[in-house]
Amino acid sequence: MKKGKVLGATVLSLVMGVSMFASGAFGQQVNGKDSYRVVIQGPAADQAKAKQSVGVRWDFGTQGFTATVTSNQYQALLKNKNLKIDLVPELQLNPTVAAKPGSSAAAAPTNRTPWGIEAIYNDSSIQSTSGGNGIKVAVLDTGVHTTHTDLAGNLEQCKDFTQRKSPLVNGSCADKNGHGTHVAGTVLANGGNGKGIYGVAPEADLWAYKVLNDRGSGYSDDIAAAIREAADTAGNAKVVISMSLGSSSKDSLISSAVDYAYSKGVLVIAAAGNSGPSSNTIGYPGALVNAVAVAALENVQENGTYRVADFSSRGNPTTDGDYLIGERDVEVSAPGRAIESTWYDGSYNTISGTSMATPHVSGLAAKIWAENSGLTNVQLRVELQNRAKSVDIKGGIGASIGDDYASGFGFPRVK
Repeated sequence: MKKGKVLGATVLSLVMGVSMFASGAFGQQVNGKDSYRVVIQGPAADQAKAKQSVGVRWDFGTQGFTATVTSNQYQALLKNKNLKIDLVPELQLNPTVAAKPGSSAAAAPTNRTPWGIEAIYNDSSIQSTSGGNGIKVAVLDTGVHTTHTDLAGNLEQCKDFTQRKSPLVNGSCADKNGHGTHVAGTVLANGGNGKGIYGVAPEADLWAYKVLNDRGSGYSDDIAAAIREAADTAGNAKVVISMSLGSSSKDSLISSAVDYAYSKGVLVIAAAGNSGPSSNTIGYPGALVNAVAVAALENVQENGTYRVADFSSRGNPTTDGDYLIGERDVEVSAPGRAIESTWYDGSYNTISGTSMATPHVSGLAAKIWAENSGLTNVQLRVELQNRAKSVDIKGGIGASIGDDYASGFGFPRVK
């Protein structure tokens, strides 16, 4: 992987429900819209006047501020030559592998410890999981069904960043999509009433941050604000941010938010994307140096190891073997195809994507951190890398011995 920065500091990967991952750049049509989300930059005096005129959704300091403006306000802002006005990118979930949400939902899980849990624990007969006590995992997604039997006991924060009238609503994070609830379950589902499903770290605390609406779309400024909120709320706590969302384009607000969170001691874990198997298809924010990009494995053995799914995005093949992390590099791999987990209506569903692989690693990070509280986020990241090296992945297009552009360092597991 790219030589230079080994572990720098920088978010946006949405490992998506129904195996979703945003494809293509954030986009927005200007003509025909009644309102626009914009980011405004310029001299302080001009910004101050603009704030009075259109209001402020999020203030990002030197990066400017964002606002939702009408068509007339948008045209008026464009006339001020001292201001730089850009449309805020909007993320759209893009189904790639699984069926429609809810199509295979079931009242009870078919397996309380799904294959991904068995694989990451390296125990095919495991009946329950443990760990993660005291670690906060912020799931930035479509929200979470917080009263789900297998999640209710873990909830610590519930925040909505998607409402139009108020940029941040505490106590609200309802999920009517399913993706966010599925991701949260893989991280920390606690087995519920003795009949539910288990995640990797069932004793971890859940911070449910709704950054995508029920249609699975969201603005980059809301996602960036949520990343910063998690970092600022952390205090002395150990926080893992799990993002199963993404785009092919790099967004400056999210990039700087990831850098900020990483510098504050937060570990950021994000999906690689579902645009494989071609090389150089990894999405952002997973592609950022300060985010751990996770590729997806399937429950198939090839060359003596699990196989990287064809849909899983690949990194840069020219940096294979260097065991360094550069931009657009896959870092580690985890189970991501046919993953069963909690669903938005209190049931269970099986879906696929790097969105499903990411929470396996987020849960593992929480479990390791709880057992080694003296580690910094950088040291925790190195521990994940070292564990991945011990489980090399040699199956799937682009996978080979050692560090490769398909599986990264390998598959980190519970010891």
